[in-house]
Amino acid sequence: MTDPTSGSVDSDLLAEPRLVVEPGMAARVSAVAAPVLQGMGYRLVRIKISGEAGCTVQIMAERPDGSMLIDDCEAISRALSPVLDIADPIDRAYRLEISSPGIDRPLVRRSDFERYTGHLVKIEMAVAHQGRKRFRGTLEGVEGDGVHLHRDDTRAEEAADVVLVMEDIAEARLVLTDELVAESMRRGKAAERELKRNLGLAPPPPPHASKNDRARNSKPNFGKNNAPKNTKQHRLAAERLRRGEIDPTEGG
Repeated sequence: MTDPTSGSVDSDLLAEPRLVVEPGMAARVSAVAAPVLQGMGYRLVRIKISGEAGCTVQIMAERPDGSMLIDDCEAISRALSPVLDIADPIDRAYRLEISSPGIDRPLVRRSDFERYTGHLVKIEMAVAHQGRKRFRGTLEGVEGDGVHLHRDDTRAEEAADVVLVMEDIAEARLVLTDELVAESMRRGKAAERELKRNLGLAPPPPPHASKNDRARNSKPNFGKNNAPKNTKQHRLAAERLRRGEIDPTEGG
């Protein structure tokens, strides 16, 4: 596994605080996990504690660029498990699960709203905006402390464009669309290529590319000094040479 912060790192992204945080037991886990993740070069996205399999502690994490590989999850699990065992923020046995945020991920930081501008989201407010707490629409950008949203759930006489106070958002999540899936695939492939380059495992050019390269290299060079020898002038000269009309040792 490579360092998730290798290359041109934006340390501000790594240290950027979350806008949405968990209460209760999840908050205690967050207090332990977040510094460990940041020290490894990852960002905490969300912690969820459920009754699945007795008790499951799910920790969502990501690299600063939003990507996350299986190797990353394994590395975090190995580093975080002993720390949680010592801190003991859970008062019962539990199963630790490390995962990526997923395609229809929660948006928990300002940079998340900026990164996914143009995509469809669902937002639930902790503080009502114009008498409503739930909104759905396309992210139109972030300005100051406001999130611009073009709604697709308007009722009669309601404005389609709203500005929601970022700090008043209780939960925001991307809606699964074809465009979002395509972008997620592009991000995943880019992260995989970067990992292979860092490990020196970049794949060789595809076979058809190699054949084209060989074909290009094998083409004759018809430059000024390598003109083809089958012009009319050369054929006439060859015939004169055959008849003995010219001396083959003469230049020209």
